[in-house]
Amino acid sequence: MINMNSQYRDTFEALAKQIPFEPEICIVLGSGLGDFAEKVETVKSISTSSLPNYPQSTVEGHSGFLHFSKYADKKLLIIQGRIHLYEGYRISQCVVPVFIASKLNCKKILLTNAAGGVNINFKPGDLMLATSLNGINIQKELTDLIGLASLEQKNSIKDFPSESFNNIIRKAAVDKGIRLKEGVYWYNKGPTYETPAEIKYMGKFGADAVGMSTVHEAIYAAYLGLSVASISCITNYAAGLSPQKLSHQEVMETAELVKKDFEGLVKKIIELS
Repeated sequence: MINMNSQYRDTFEALAKQIPFEPEICIVLGSGLGDFAEKVETVKSISTSSLPNYPQSTVEGHSGFLHFSKYADKKLLIIQGRIHLYEGYRISQCVVPVFIASKLNCKKILLTNAAGGVNINFKPGDLMLATSLNGINIQKELTDLIGLASLEQKNSIKDFPSESFNNIIRKAAVDKGIRLKEGVYWYNKGPTYETPAEIKYMGKFGADAVGMSTVHEAIYAAYLGLSVASISCITNYAAGLSPQKLSHQEVMETAELVKKDFEGLVKKIIELS
């Protein structure tokens, strides 16, 4: 079992020498949503490649920066460059950004992602607030992850995702005139997209959207005591719900179309937090 404090001591010590402040809110940017980092005041940007032992993202749309930023008098840590299990990393490596957010005393973490719409009432371009997260396809790794978390701090997950944080997001959506969807985010390891049969199965068991991130990050963050919320950008119809072949390019293109709503919503969430 890995002790995160020991495994990433050099990483955190190198980062600690450079940080301009302790952030209040951490925002992890999903595929195609990385441009949000440029829409707020950046105080300092740190390339993850400059930090020893920090796993590097290899996916298009995840550039690999930790931004210490400000907006509406709030101090932010913006993660631009997610680490995915399908890139060949261990789950302990995938949660390094969450570990860093916790070590920097962040109180809240907003996890964003691009996801396929399983709910037939969802369409590309919708934004979905996660009311629950399903990690059935990552059970062994999640068991290991809970073990990792227990080494750092023993917290039980009683409010997950955080209802108070979700209520802030709901109010932000109303204030911005955004018709925010709500539903269950279902985790799939990837890197391949789901088959139509798998989507049918997920739908029968309550999934509204499916993606390849977020669940392990959310569970680890909650165990470390952070208030957790998640917003999905529905970038495509899931397999079998549309005749169009799925591609990462479609994900990026749809995320581009929804950037204005996404930016407005996240800024309002920051203001209300």
